[in-house]
Amino acid sequence: MQESSKPDPSMAPQPPGRGRLRWEDWVGALVMLLLAAITFANVITRYFTSQSFAWTEEISVSLMVILTMVAASAAVARDRHIRIEAFFERGSARRRRALALVSAAATALAFVILTVLAARFAYDDYRFDVTSPGIGVPQWWYSIWLPVLSAGIAVRAAQVFWRKWRGQP
Repeated sequence: MQESSKPDPSMAPQPPGRGRLRWEDWVGALVMLLLAAITFANVITRYFTSQSFAWTEEISVSLMVILTMVAASAAVARDRHIRIEAFFERGSARRRRALALVSAAATALAFVILTVLAARFAYDDYRFDVTSPGIGVPQWWYSIWLPVLSAGIAVRAAQVFWRKWRGQP
């Protein structure tokens, strides 16, 4: 078997200052820790008492949504989101730059729209005093994170757009 002579760009060393942890890394690690602790506590409780904590599923689902949004923000910030690489890589440098700008702008626009719609959804949860089905807490406690994190992703996409516009990698 012959290995490709092209090195994987994701494995290249980071320039100074570029390899630092971002807020997404810290929030993602914290959410994973909380998910593991809640799940572990529920498993132990079920094992010893044949009962389960009612609140664990509701909070776990909310934390998984938060984790998904934080991971999406990390992917956008690192310009590692899904795209058709064969189409992207076969073009000239000018075409790659244009596609990167369109991609970043479309991502920013999509998440600005999601921010607005999710904010309306969270406000409706607040205004109509909707409570969660499992433990009866205000539903907006969970839904408020969707517009907040969507706005964070939109900002990250705008940063990627600005970087590409200035010609930075």
